[in-house]
Amino acid sequence: MTSSFRTLTLSPDTLNNLDQLGYTEMTPIQQASLPLALAGQDVIAQASTGSGKTAAFGLPLVEKLTANFHAVQALVMCPTRELADQVTTEIRRLARSTANIKVVTLCGGVALRGQEQSLQHGAHVVVGTPGRILDHLTRGNLRLDSVKTLVLDEADRMLDMGFFDDIAQLIRQCPAKRQTLLFSATYPEGIAKLSAQFMHQPQTVKVQTVHAADKIKQLFYEVREDERLHAVSLLLNHFRPESTLVFCNTKQQCRELLAVLQAQGFDALALYGELEQRERDQVLVQFANRSCSVLVATDVASRGLDISQLNAVINVDVTPDAEIHIHRIGRTGRADAQGLALTLASLDEMGAVGRIELLQGMESQWAKLDTLTPTPGGRLMAPMKTLQIVGGRKEKIRPGDVLGALTGEAGFSADQIGKINVNEFSTYVAVDRAIASEAVERLSQGRIKGKTVRVRLMG
Repeated sequence: MTSSFRTLTLSPDTLNNLDQLGYTEMTPIQQASLPLALAGQDVIAQASTGSGKTAAFGLPLVEKLTANFHAVQALVMCPTRELADQVTTEIRRLARSTANIKVVTLCGGVALRGQEQSLQHGAHVVVGTPGRILDHLTRGNLRLDSVKTLVLDEADRMLDMGFFDDIAQLIRQCPAKRQTLLFSATYPEGIAKLSAQFMHQPQTVKVQTVHAADKIKQLFYEVREDERLHAVSLLLNHFRPESTLVFCNTKQQCRELLAVLQAQGFDALALYGELEQRERDQVLVQFANRSCSVLVATDVASRGLDISQLNAVINVDVTPDAEIHIHRIGRTGRADAQGLALTLASLDEMGAVGRIELLQGMESQWAKLDTLTPTPGGRLMAPMKTLQIVGGRKEKIRPGDVLGALTGEAGFSADQIGKINVNEFSTYVAVDRAIASEAVERLSQGRIKGKTVRVRLMG
């Protein structure tokens, strides 16, 4: 079966745009779901992050849009703001060949006013989290009576987060005659309930992601319950990964592990459900820009993260759901990089390990904790530190302004500066940890856009 996009019933403009984007071959989930979705059928697709699923629902959605009809024609619901932002970016890229397509993101943690204005200017596609979309709907800022395509992205996580009622309420506001595309990494019973209530003869496609052994090296370590948290430190000091995502099954375990790692001098931060959006954003910025080398997270909190160059994943305990395990470890070993997946398992968890072996079609490789020895090189430190500048897009600050201030008046070289993230009211810039304090001092004394700014060192 050929996997070229040119075998699909796509417009010539869309095909040319895909060529320009470098999309020539379909991923397995695109190959399985696109012919059905483009034929107008409802689809339930089981696929994980990184499988190309955004294009799998984005292309059918874009193909159906009418640019000169100024109404919301497609609605995409996502569990988190990070995922919604990624989906918005991808849909804009896929819609480049059609002039004047407007995509608006509606998520919590951002002022309602700006979103309200964006909607007043007209939107063809709305991407967002269920709670905030519902908020705009009840305020009368949004109408869904022209929706042709409804997408539920990472539906399992939205259900985990308690969004069933919000989702149901939103779907009832969409026309009965519409296409519904549901994407999910796992298949909890809530998915069957959603599809039975709101989908029309859905076609189910499932692409099993099994990670190649040459891409991700997997090791299991047997532990007693009282050894788990200390074992994480042993793994980090032995393998010394520059960037590690550590999964815990509970928020409480997240907090306890974070306290242990920080007490031992690791640059660690945590991500769990109760964090406010602002705190969550700051944690993610620091992890993505290499100012934090260890991110401790629960599955729900980490969903929708797309962190490149992740050297290792550590599972503090074995997840009872084998598909979630596959999803977790698939965060490392992306693109051309090699990945490391390390899992701690007690005797009580051997049944769950067996389910993972069945799903992967291979036996687990085991190693002993007493083989872990600290690798020379001193304490494992993140290479960068993050500066927070008060002022962002509202003050018309751009990344180039910050880079210019640091490499110009402040006198630093460009290779000492890392990622620069400009948000609405704040700007975050990663700098080499050796110059962090000096950079704060010089930026505070200098100017950005002709104005003095307040700067603080994070972490």
